[in-house]
Amino acid sequence: MASPRRTPSAPPVIADRILAPFKQFAAVEASAGILLFAFAVVALIWANSGLGVYYEQLFGTYVTVGFGAAELSKPLLLWVNDGLMAIFFLLVGLEIKRELLSGELSSPRKAALPFFAAAGGMAIPAGLYLTLNLGGAGESGWGIPMATDIAFALAVITALGSRVPLSLKVFLTAVAIVDDLGAVMVIALFYTSEVSTQALMV
Repeated sequence: MASPRRTPSAPPVIADRILAPFKQFAAVEASAGILLFAFAVVALIWANSGLGVYYEQLFGTYVTVGFGAAELSKPLLLWVNDGLMAIFFLLVGLEIKRELLSGELSSPRKAALPFFAAAGGMAIPAGLYLTLNLGGAGESGWGIPMATDIAFALAVITALGSRVPLSLKVFLTAVAIVDDLGAVMVIALFYTSEVSTQALMV
């Protein structure tokens, strides 16, 4: 009995051939960290080159979102800092919530360790800064070294991929979040003339 003839598979379209390398790169766990560092290097070179004026113009461009008579118009820089970063913190916060409920931080003993680590990570840099700048013009900047750049901290962890244990990833993520929350509280309490309780409630 003759075997049924196989229909030759259709050749991949041009779009598939073009997108295939990008899909393979996106599937790599370290891809997000690599992209973040690459764009950071590009931004540093661009902002400090002779084309830096165009960098400032780009992020100073106003982007407007409206619906009917209501509209919100802000510079692109604020859309990134106040909009996209809010989504980033939401996603990271949801991941930590999952770990607190049923993961690596589910016990109070495990959850306390990142808190105390973050407290030390805030107090020691602030103390060193004050020691070096006490009585100087920059004394009031003691809150600056307290914050951890959570985006780059997570990028380093992601770039290392499977070489970093899950427990270490969760621990460092929790430390970075608590550290950033503490830094925000310091800014609100010591670096603002007025705290809006209405905005905090929202």
